[in-house]
Amino acid sequence: MNSKQLTPKFIFISSAIGIAAISRLLPHLPNFTPVAAIALFGGAYLNDKKAAFLIPFIALILSDLFLGFSASTPAVYMCFAFTVFLGQIIRKKISVVSVGAASMLSSVIFFLVTNLPFWYLSEGLYPATLAGTAASYTAAIPFFGYSLLGDLVYSTVLFSAFAVAQKNIPQLSKSI
Repeated sequence: MNSKQLTPKFIFISSAIGIAAISRLLPHLPNFTPVAAIALFGGAYLNDKKAAFLIPFIALILSDLFLGFSASTPAVYMCFAFTVFLGQIIRKKISVVSVGAASMLSSVIFFLVTNLPFWYLSEGLYPATLAGTAASYTAAIPFFGYSLLGDLVYSTVLFSAFAVAQKNIPQLSKSI
């Protein structure tokens, strides 16, 4: 990474992502995490597509080194990549509505993908049948509420903090 890329905006965004990722290590409600918000924020504000994926993924992987990996990790990471893509879609029109809608869509996709019994076959939690799928989704409903709330809260914090910082620090409005 050259000094041209290490702008105040890049440093601020990367730091915000890192701090949010560290918060995963603190006690929290089940699924009330910054994961989707990190991906959405990085996708929306990191103009370099490689950095938009790489910075949030590094933060996720580093926190997962402490939290552990599971059979559903590939599904979580696929959803994470999808959310970065959503951030890139809303980049040109960042607003309360676009961030809220992208955050909610990310939550729904995460719920649908990560609760498929396929990811849990090696753990024997649910059979790969219609009944197993229904049982998996039913058991996950309470966690969906926490996930949705966490995605909305963390997205609000990240996007709002950056908007306030941009108003007070002119260098953060420069493109990266």
